[in-house]
Amino acid sequence: MLVVWLKRDLRIDDHEPLAAAASACMTRGSTMIALYVFEPEVWQAPDADASQLAFVCESLEELARELHTRGGRLVCRYGEVTECLEKLHHAESIDALLSHEETGNAITYARDLRVARWCKKRGVLFREFQQHGVSRPNPGRDGGPGRDGWAARWESHMARPRTAPLERLCSPSESCVSAGSITLAQELNIGSDTRAALRQRGGEREAGRLLNSFLLERGRDYRTTMGSPVFAWDSCSRLSPHLAWGTLSVRRAYQGAQRRLAQLAEPARVAQEGMHEDDVGPWRDSIRSFLSRLSWHCHFIQKLEDEPDIETRCMARSCETLRDDLAPDVRDARLLAWQRGQTGYPMVDACMRALVATGWINFRMRAMLVSFASNHLWLDWRYFAPWLGRQFLDYEPGIHYPQIQMQSGTTGINTLRIYSPRKQVEDHDPHGQFIRRWIPELAAVPDEFLAEPETMPGLLQTMIGCRIGVDYPEPIVEHRAAYRHAQDALHGLRATPTARDEARAVFQKHGSRKRKRS
Repeated sequence: MLVVWLKRDLRIDDHEPLAAAASACMTRGSTMIALYVFEPEVWQAPDADASQLAFVCESLEELARELHTRGGRLVCRYGEVTECLEKLHHAESIDALLSHEETGNAITYARDLRVARWCKKRGVLFREFQQHGVSRPNPGRDGGPGRDGWAARWESHMARPRTAPLERLCSPSESCVSAGSITLAQELNIGSDTRAALRQRGGEREAGRLLNSFLLERGRDYRTTMGSPVFAWDSCSRLSPHLAWGTLSVRRAYQGAQRRLAQLAEPARVAQEGMHEDDVGPWRDSIRSFLSRLSWHCHFIQKLEDEPDIETRCMARSCETLRDDLAPDVRDARLLAWQRGQTGYPMVDACMRALVATGWINFRMRAMLVSFASNHLWLDWRYFAPWLGRQFLDYEPGIHYPQIQMQSGTTGINTLRIYSPRKQVEDHDPHGQFIRRWIPELAAVPDEFLAEPETMPGLLQTMIGCRIGVDYPEPIVEHRAAYRHAQDALHGLRATPTARDEARAVFQKHGSRKRKRS
């Protein structure tokens, strides 16, 4: 019997472990099962949420149906993976365990090592297939991790043909291996899905629908509007949860975007679609930006793959104690205000409330939220990173932790980004379309005071029913003072010889490389 161990790869399309198992069923008469384990240590961790689990369960339900139509079976178990494998092995001898590589958090990393040891001890072949465009190992200079040639390797992987659709599968009898049930997820006891009404739905079909609608209908203005919390909800691809949980492969998205670019270069095709010539340029620019983001997706996951300590340690070790000077009571009060969307900065608060309610916010606003927490509130990123990961339906540890460090200024190599909350309102929501939706307390505030409602005259506050400090909080910190403090501390640290030496080492290991074009 072959076991295909499912983790963040809940799909049929472009699934090499399932394809390898299907081939063995056809050529050698093997039996196979697709195994998903509801792991308490994973789902009860501080960075996991019931909405993520609900998305996974929806995806598993669809996957179970697809496997069944091909003669296969989804087997669900609850518990620690090696214990579940041991019981399966006792019931029906396992010859091989097939899975995708996963670049997860410290918990899943340790789990994968345990599984490898279990397989070796039991004489079970353990074969892992490359997932996305992340390289394991990642060859650099002198055999160590590095980024030289990474972009070319990524593009080569993306250009490979997707695995052929599964044909027939052959599962062992139910009497030997029972299917279990997706309802085992309830044993995790992690609460209810509080985002059920507003979050995205799971499943491979929904992923395909979103990809098509983005490339053919919604994505024209992606390049120019993806930074806006007003327009990004529709103009962005919204594929991030599907990429994170594997209901869509990066390669499928990449190849679909490349096909669409080729179609836009065909005058006859453009004319057939009734597209105006003025639309072609924006469409091309947006799809190219989307392709760049797909590379960016794997580029950041590669960082955690190469250095798992990024989850708990600053990439630039000189930053380890940078924010230790904040008193615990001040730290706790600031964190709570940030989590509740009660900082007194409308764009920050609206973005946080939208994120908590829906599980999604566009990238620029994510960066602003982290930058505000780290630089305005002076919170150590490790203090809020797990909680923030729990808010994202599309939580991907390999993107989450390197990005948080980047926005917190602890990588040692990236440009320091300290956002002005007022400027974000002026640039991206000057009329309050987004802010008024998520902060009803500010619904009657005139546009000219929306970025800084605390500057409204007292009489106006009373007239419109929005008293600052009563109905909506005063700013938790003063922007200019917080900005200067963060700038001085970060730039001062980076100017030291130790920090400069660290920066060179970090860049060699993790820095992006410009591709040479012929």
